[in-house]
Amino acid sequence: MKKILYILTILLCTSLGAQNNVLFDAGNKAYNEGDYQEAINSYERILNQGVHSSELYFNLGNAYYKLNRIAPSIYYYEKALQLSPKNKDVKANLSFAKNMTIDAIETVPEIGLSRISKSIINAFSFDAWAMFSVGLVMVFAILFLGYYFSSATSKKRLAFIVSSSAIILAIVCLFFAYQKYKYVQKDKPAIVFAKETDIKTDPNLRSEVAFTLHEGTKVQVLETYDENWTKIKLADGKTGWIPTEDIKLLNNI
Repeated sequence: MKKILYILTILLCTSLGAQNNVLFDAGNKAYNEGDYQEAINSYERILNQGVHSSELYFNLGNAYYKLNRIAPSIYYYEKALQLSPKNKDVKANLSFAKNMTIDAIETVPEIGLSRISKSIINAFSFDAWAMFSVGLVMVFAILFLGYYFSSATSKKRLAFIVSSSAIILAIVCLFFAYQKYKYVQKDKPAIVFAKETDIKTDPNLRSEVAFTLHEGTKVQVLETYDENWTKIKLADGKTGWIPTEDIKLLNNI
């Protein structure tokens, strides 16, 4: 029975994979023929089956860009960049799409030790920092055994110095892993999809308007209130409340 289920699972996956390839090719054909909406329909049918890739998001961004639909083009370019952060084509097209946005928001630069520490922590993923820490602990354990069992004074001294350095570095890497985890947990980017939306000082319609945003602007989500309002932060440090329906989270897959 298990063998039959295993075979059926393989056949189903193979069938879905072949179907997705057909849809992807159909989307590319429609795009090359200038039928961008049909291309979008094909690509989104693949997404609806739970398939995600940088190439798929990139093509969706291109199709929406051709239709001058700023918000979804930026959204899908950003999604593609999440999966392929060093892709030059994605970065270039995202830059073109951002040039179509209305809001000009200057990023507040990090300075001093904060900038240096963030650049170091963001150099590797949480998993990588954790693996470095585990590896260094193993090095410490091996060298400590060498120190304990060695009879030569020079070897004991060397083993002690290196093992001490290894455990200190392991603690540092563990700290970096924790900080990276916190950064990832706090990082909740979203794209404004409303053509124009007023950002309120409080989460209700009666509050004052703090500023106005337009489609395609990238924001950071800080918190939500009553499911209808979301507190956001801009790259320049401004904060306010936006109707939840006016934004779309990038980290939702």
